[in-house]
Amino acid sequence: MAAMAASPPAEPPVPPGRCRPSLLAVEPLLFLATVSLGLQGPLATQYLWDRLGAEHGYSDRNSTESAGCGNGNATADPLRQEVEALVSHWNLYINLGGFFVSLFSVTLFGPWSDSVGRRPALILPTAGMALQTAIYLLVMYLELHVAFFLLGRILSGLTGDYNLILASCFSYVADTSEWRTRTFRVAILEACLGTAGMVASIGGGQWRKAQGYINPFWLAFAASLAATLYAAFFLRESVKQKKAAKLFTLSHYKAVYRLYTAPEQLSSRWKLALYSLAFFVIVTVHFGAKDLYVLYELGFPLCWASDLIGYGSAASYLAYLSSLVGLRLLQLCLEDTWVAEIGLISNIAGLVVISLATTTPLMFTGYGILFLSMAATPVIRSKLSKLVSETEQGALFASVACVEGLCSLVATGVFNSLYPATLHFMRGFPFLFGAIMLLIPAAILGWIQIWDSKHNYNHFQDASLSPRKD
Repeated sequence: MAAMAASPPAEPPVPPGRCRPSLLAVEPLLFLATVSLGLQGPLATQYLWDRLGAEHGYSDRNSTESAGCGNGNATADPLRQEVEALVSHWNLYINLGGFFVSLFSVTLFGPWSDSVGRRPALILPTAGMALQTAIYLLVMYLELHVAFFLLGRILSGLTGDYNLILASCFSYVADTSEWRTRTFRVAILEACLGTAGMVASIGGGQWRKAQGYINPFWLAFAASLAATLYAAFFLRESVKQKKAAKLFTLSHYKAVYRLYTAPEQLSSRWKLALYSLAFFVIVTVHFGAKDLYVLYELGFPLCWASDLIGYGSAASYLAYLSSLVGLRLLQLCLEDTWVAEIGLISNIAGLVVISLATTTPLMFTGYGILFLSMAATPVIRSKLSKLVSETEQGALFASVACVEGLCSLVATGVFNSLYPATLHFMRGFPFLFGAIMLLIPAAILGWIQIWDSKHNYNHFQDASLSPRKD
């Protein structure tokens, strides 16, 4: 009888003629949204290059290919440098505009979803991404000023942008998974990121060469629209006890602030801070290295052509899938923290080999060693989610999404500045720098695990030595 009383009440019957969302899988939505984003980023940059180059009289995009792969000492074309600077500046404006606007919207919508549910926080940003893609298409069809790209990104940022999609998807998994399986469920989401990125980068590049920009952007629009419809009509709500909540209120921002300043236990406060620092370093190194792979492969002495660059991109994305398999197997015999440590060792070793790569086989060897490099981030996300209550998952992953957005900006600034500054003595130095930086999260994770083990052991000893009351 007690078990029957504790069981949750049955859901009310569905009225005739009315369909209820019945799927608990958020992975298809994240896959579609990531395909849309993965198509837009490189294509928009290449469009800016062609458009601004044509406006400034620079349209010979094959000049560098005809010159061959040199040693980097050749004098650069001043007009090309001017176009590169313009494209770089517009990319900076677009990325900064989207980041700063979404910084406020994500920390508003994320905690709000803890009350009203995850589906509204998934419908809004996917619809915003569809609107952004539609504006990009208008710019291309009507040849509007490229400043409209910034407008589209800001409008998408107001609805939360891709960062809110990430926050809501990981919150959704935290809502619907058990403690024992949460790390693996988070790893599945990250594998979706890698698979979608691989499809978008390889397929989008080949499609652009064959048919230009318009058709791939229509696919990006269709993917974001499909993600919106999936969230609106097919995804079941994951928040168990929804309640009405005001949207425009400072209480949502205060909820994020309280996570790091007033948790239930003092140990949770510094663990949240340390895990967030470890996550920041790992993701910054990941983004920074990824930005430089193609540039490193194009230059001397590798001198890769487009086909090898495509294979290298596919190899880097395959690390998501191999990390998922490796994490699942290692969890059978190791604690999650030690799985993350092995993943960091894989990442460090792979970056060291890549930093020294002067031949194609050695470069692919580095990619191969990175096969467990993505195992650390799902462990950290899972551990963060276990430090807060069920009603704080949206606030937590909103803050994590903001950290991830900051990682992208820091990685772009640090690694893209470090690469030209160190070319004269070591072309692969940024990868070596990233490998050294990864020692910081490795030390943090190991120290927390050792502290937890000692704390749990002392607690067990105290409990066993305390007098029993019969």
